[in-house]
Amino acid sequence: MLAGKIMLVSGAETYRVEDTMSRIADAFGAPDAQSYATPTAINFSVDFASETKFLRITKRSTADLHKIAEVNSISRRITAGDLDLGNAYTLLKNVENDKHYPAWLQIFASALVSGCFSIMFGGTWNDFLPAVIAGGIGFTGMLGFERFLEIRFLAEFFGAFFIGLSSLLFISYGFGDSLDLVIIGAVMPLVPGLLITNAVRDLLAGHLIAGVSKGIEALLTAFAIGAGVAIIYTFL
Repeated sequence: MLAGKIMLVSGAETYRVEDTMSRIADAFGAPDAQSYATPTAINFSVDFASETKFLRITKRSTADLHKIAEVNSISRRITAGDLDLGNAYTLLKNVENDKHYPAWLQIFASALVSGCFSIMFGGTWNDFLPAVIAGGIGFTGMLGFERFLEIRFLAEFFGAFFIGLSSLLFISYGFGDSLDLVIIGAVMPLVPGLLITNAVRDLLAGHLIAGVSKGIEALLTAFAIGAGVAIIYTFL
């Protein structure tokens, strides 16, 4: 369940979470292991007649593929018989508590990616730096509001709002050529690409509840981003 929690919180597909949990249970000789995961909860039982364990997932990150890869690596070592139960649990706890991407690194990467997306979508080099700054401001705002607001969609709304506001100010003072391309590049780090991908993969794998719920979450996230930018356009 710890392995499943780490993967689910880090943005793994639901079917991958269930498969990893089942493989670990089988490797340790658990009879008739049954796992069922949704984006917000994990159910697991070792035997049909035993009690079912339930774990609530209250908060999920955008993505931490490094942690997913580490859990997969630990799962393979367990399956191969290289780890006993105690050592496997210790390694998983270390993965859970490890902070690979501090906030400043996420902001820096988001800012740089924003400028690159602006150029990729047809912007000029004059739009690169405004997109970098606007993207950094927006992502910082999203992370800041996410700490105080339990509703993630509001954090993404305010992040997009700051992007639109800063981009409008930059263009108004002649810092950049195209308002549209600066905003488009800056909002790309907020776009729920991972959610959309996982929703499709879960649907194709037959996990209809998880796939539909992730698709709706991606839709609401996209709506929040669009609404945040649209408010700025109402003042043009």
